[in-house]
Amino acid sequence: MGLKKHFLKNQLEAGTDEAGRGCLAGPVVAAAVILPKNFEHPLLNDSKQLTEKQRELLRPYIEENALAFGVAFVDELKIDEINILQSSILAMHKSIGKLAIVPEHIIVDGNKFKSYKSIPHTTIIKGDAKFMSIAAASVLAKTYRDEFMRKIDLEFPNYCWKKNKGYPTKQHRDAIREFGITNYHRKSFRLLPEQLKLDL
Repeated sequence: MGLKKHFLKNQLEAGTDEAGRGCLAGPVVAAAVILPKNFEHPLLNDSKQLTEKQRELLRPYIEENALAFGVAFVDELKIDEINILQSSILAMHKSIGKLAIVPEHIIVDGNKFKSYKSIPHTTIIKGDAKFMSIAAASVLAKTYRDEFMRKIDLEFPNYCWKKNKGYPTKQHRDAIREFGITNYHRKSFRLLPEQLKLDL
């Protein structure tokens, strides 16, 4: 079952998705992509099904062939201030705002979104496994976020972010126990299962 090209025919449609919602550290990153009608790439699928190498191969292809794309970051301070759901929506709004072309319709991965300006939108659960533009957005969001996590890993190598990308792996949690938290950690998240509240 291949990905569908669009949700609405004959509309300039942007797909949007985010990466990093479930992480303990780092930003949430969103992308928005408008693809041409004839866009095709054999690898393009839900980015969670792709290897890191495949996503890295897809990224330049998407950027070169999309009609427009935008990528936006919302950092951990904002996440702590307004919560992760609002931050995910904010990142998607910011990425749509960076598109060089204004879309006529927006399709969103997931089931939560707030209207962007007055552009109609449709939320689609598992949209990144159903529609090409959302899948492309998911690849961009993930590759930009992974690149950022690899960069800050150099600053804080103890947490192994180049591998876990800030997700709550055992290794990441063990490092928090041993070394405490960094300025990139989301203080509003339950960083360790045994800590209901962090002593800050």
